[in-house]
Amino acid sequence: MNNPTLFALCCLIWGSTWIAITYQIGHTSETFAIGLRYLLASMCLGAYCLIMRLPLKLPMHIHVKMAAVGVFLYSLNYTLLYMAQAHIISALLALMSSCIIYINVVLRRWWLKEPIRKEVVIGATFGLTGIICLFVPEFSKVSMDAALAIGLSIAFVSFLCASIGNVISERILTSGTPVIQMNFYAMGYAMVLLFATSWLTNDQVVIPTSSEFYISLLYLAVFGSVFAFGAYMKLLKQMGADKAAYVVLVYPLVALVISTFFEGYRWSLLSVVGVVVVLVGNAIAMGKIPRFMRRPSVPN
Repeated sequence: MNNPTLFALCCLIWGSTWIAITYQIGHTSETFAIGLRYLLASMCLGAYCLIMRLPLKLPMHIHVKMAAVGVFLYSLNYTLLYMAQAHIISALLALMSSCIIYINVVLRRWWLKEPIRKEVVIGATFGLTGIICLFVPEFSKVSMDAALAIGLSIAFVSFLCASIGNVISERILTSGTPVIQMNFYAMGYAMVLLFATSWLTNDQVVIPTSSEFYISLLYLAVFGSVFAFGAYMKLLKQMGADKAAYVVLVYPLVALVISTFFEGYRWSLLSVVGVVVVLVGNAIAMGKIPRFMRRPSVPN
């Protein structure tokens, strides 16, 4: 698949997973629920590897990096995000998610020695502005208190973990490790960590009995994890972690469209402007508007 198709696939699936996640809350501990998600996802990926006879033997240093992806991107990121949602509204989370792009830019420069791409920084700033326009009415409901401060802190750490996982993933994939095998191992390591955490911390682990929990779990595991993360990792490999991360600013638009039909979200002129600004930012970040591109230095 080409990059636009992969990008659209991530946005469409992740823009719809918020509905499925609501059916996961309250049935068991969040850590155990996320662990079940990765158990099912890793089983699907493992079965695919066996059926297609894909090689599963990888060097130990790659396993260490894949375990780090499992810890930062698939475990800490999601667990902390669930915790943050208990303290702050989703609008603030959507706004804060834009920081992933900026963190990715810095980490890629520091860790991978990749240049800072001007178009990505400018595009991300457009996207941040657009998200603010979209959620202005929600921000009026926010009042600063201790719970909000805790939520903001947890959310920031969550996005920092996601960025670390993104950059490690890019390093693994650009070294030649296939996407499917990397996700199989990384999600497997995440599953073990999440189940172990649930047991060691004495979480209220209850085996859910609701059919809606398992239907939503199936959707999250197969579509949200196997397909969407598979597409996202290919984007990381082909575009870099900085550009691929713009997905986090576009999929809230899909969520709002779905919310229009399921929750009666009402569009305003400002929210329409926000969508346009986010899309313009996406065009800039992807290099579709040449005047914002970083010009290569010309030797003297």
